[in-house]
Amino acid sequence: MLSNKRIQELELVMEFEKVEECFKEVSSWIENVGRKRLKETVNLDDSLEMLLQAQKQFKEFDLVASEYCRRGQEALKKMNQWEDLSFVDVHSYRVKLQTYEDELEDFCTQLDETRHRVCETVRLYEFFDKVRQGICCTEEGVKS
Repeated sequence: MLSNKRIQELELVMEFEKVEECFKEVSSWIENVGRKRLKETVNLDDSLEMLLQAQKQFKEFDLVASEYCRRGQEALKKMNQWEDLSFVDVHSYRVKLQTYEDELEDFCTQLDETRHRVCETVRLYEFFDKVRQGICCTEEGVKS
């Protein structure tokens, strides 16, 4: 039993190292690229044309960011199998995993919120553009 326990602990360490390597790459991208790009989309432009350009750029970023979120989530799922183990030795791994999970969840939530905000802002500007065009056409018809 002791031998099996040690083998499981070694397997955990080896698996954790793989997950940690993957997550360090994901975490690095989030910090160096992802969060900066999300901050850039806080102030959206005032014209529909500029807003549509910003939306296009955000969609390209969103594809890459979503892939990093997916990779991070898959790496964390691999470690879920170890939650049932009650080794005293795994506490430090669980703490690190929780930190990684919190960071990933925070970024993915911010990404979702930004995606929604950009989409809603574009829809609102398109609506106002149609209203403005309708008012202009009505004023031209009244002037005629």
